[in-house]
Amino acid sequence: MIVVFFGTPEFAVPSLRALVGEGFDVRAVVTQPDRPQGRSRSTVVASPVKLAALAEGLDVEQPERPTDPALLARLRELSPDVGVVVAYGHILKPDLLAIPRRGMVNVHPSLLPALRGAAPVEWAILNGLDSTGVSIMQLDAGMDSGPILHQIPHHIEPGITGGELSEHLAEMGAQALIEALALWERDGLKPVPQDHERATFAPKLTRELAHIDWTKPAAVIARQTLALDPRPGAWTTLNGQEIKLFEAHPEPGTGTAGEVLQTDSRLLIAGGEGVVEVEEVQPAGKDRMAAGDWIRGGGRGLRVGQRFA
Repeated sequence: MIVVFFGTPEFAVPSLRALVGEGFDVRAVVTQPDRPQGRSRSTVVASPVKLAALAEGLDVEQPERPTDPALLARLRELSPDVGVVVAYGHILKPDLLAIPRRGMVNVHPSLLPALRGAAPVEWAILNGLDSTGVSIMQLDAGMDSGPILHQIPHHIEPGITGGELSEHLAEMGAQALIEALALWERDGLKPVPQDHERATFAPKLTRELAHIDWTKPAAVIARQTLALDPRPGAWTTLNGQEIKLFEAHPEPGTGTAGEVLQTDSRLLIAGGEGVVEVEEVQPAGKDRMAAGDWIRGGGRGLRVGQRFA
């Protein structure tokens, strides 16, 4: 099979490596352009997929948009059998979807039609689900709405972070992709249309979503700190200064929402129902650290009775 691959973040790298490792003929890798990063925006960084592709000696294309006529012409020259899309970052238009002989397939980290959208890993944890999985789907013009070729379920372990779950599902997605393409190449898979009435959604993460609402139950707040770890991080403020909280878990107790209840060896904060114990913090401009170390270091004058907002 001649393959063109579309992907950008670390999540897509296992799928690319699996294709190369299993002998698929990856003729081109399309990824986002190099972007400036850091506070000064002076360092230009290549995407994880670009770095992986170059390490494998693959040709890399980096159009600003996948509608670039030069990209479309290049892909038509390659006459691919299939396109593989893994977290590329752009919705692909019908003229691009039509280029590969057998169309485009997508690796999506949920059991579609559940959690369509940009952030299915984080929303699985935010919603308190106990299972998720990966889907190999034929792309159509909609958002994660095409027919399913293959799915693998996965149990969500209590206390797992968004980053950890993403790593698990990236490896599972690579496995599912190879299985699906091998069967599809021999006409051993029949695409199954999704039940659109059962669809749920996982919209893009926003700064507002990451802001902790202390009136919510402790269990909800704890899931927020797990789901958004390591990025973007659930945040709150203390004395007007922003701080991110990580790896919280609910504990019994009561107090006014956002109130600091304990600051000795443990950081306990009241939610709207119950209490959260916070294991790690990251004050603005500082490295992430254990909550106990932050407290012992002064913790911006943290004391019992103060309130996070």
